[in-house]
Amino acid sequence: MTIAMGLTYRLGMFGLCLLPALFVSPSLAQPGAGYSWKLVDGFWAPEAKQGVAADKDHIFVVTNDRVVKYEYLSRRLLATTKLDASVRHLNSAFVWDGDVYLANSNYPEKPESSQIYRLRVESMKLDKFHDFGNYGGSLVWCVRDKDYWWCNFAHYGDENRNTFLARFDLSWRETGRWTYPPEVFSRIGKMSFSGGLWYKDELLASDHDNGRLYRFVVPDQGEELRFLGEVVAPLTGQGFAANPRTGGLIGIDRARRKVLLMEPSVAP
Repeated sequence: MTIAMGLTYRLGMFGLCLLPALFVSPSLAQPGAGYSWKLVDGFWAPEAKQGVAADKDHIFVVTNDRVVKYEYLSRRLLATTKLDASVRHLNSAFVWDGDVYLANSNYPEKPESSQIYRLRVESMKLDKFHDFGNYGGSLVWCVRDKDYWWCNFAHYGDENRNTFLARFDLSWRETGRWTYPPEVFSRIGKMSFSGGLWYKDELLASDHDNGRLYRFVVPDQGEELRFLGEVVAPLTGQGFAANPRTGGLIGIDRARRKVLLMEPSVAP
């Protein structure tokens, strides 16, 4: 399995390792047509409301104001970090270099304010990693490659087409911005894209409520992501993440408060 976020990565037992590649040509970004995602395992977690992430030993489950660490193999609850009142709306999680990075916004309050918080896996201590302030949207997911952070800022209701993906260098200078094709918003209603991950040279994005993942690539030119289609998945929207043990994905069923482990399945 490979995961790409502008650069290409291979997912292994101990994390993500860099393989040389820069932006994906749309002509090369066609793998995966006709596949879907199947549920292979899962467990009940009352915190499964916003998102989930994993390293090789743990699964981290995210709700609005807390992060809970479970042991990967036993599913045993190990620790809980409850956030203070300044953290209003955790949206998703991403594991990078041994820490968990959490997207937070003050949605639905105005003016908008967004931050990334960092959770130290061993101590479960939390600190503010980056503060965007009002960046023109609500931060719902962030992922990192060797040289860049990729951050998705959502809009909702009649303005949800203003949702955008921004790329930042390590000094937090914006180096690129892309909107989503207008036709995809007819598929997601009044909500927005709640989760995102680069997988097989494609950006997979989840919406707020539906059991599907939308496939995009960053074009060589232009400021609109190219839409490749969608695939069926057992999750119900929200934040999802790579599974470093299997090369698959981990998501949530928000209504049933379940963590879901998924693997790709070729459609018949």
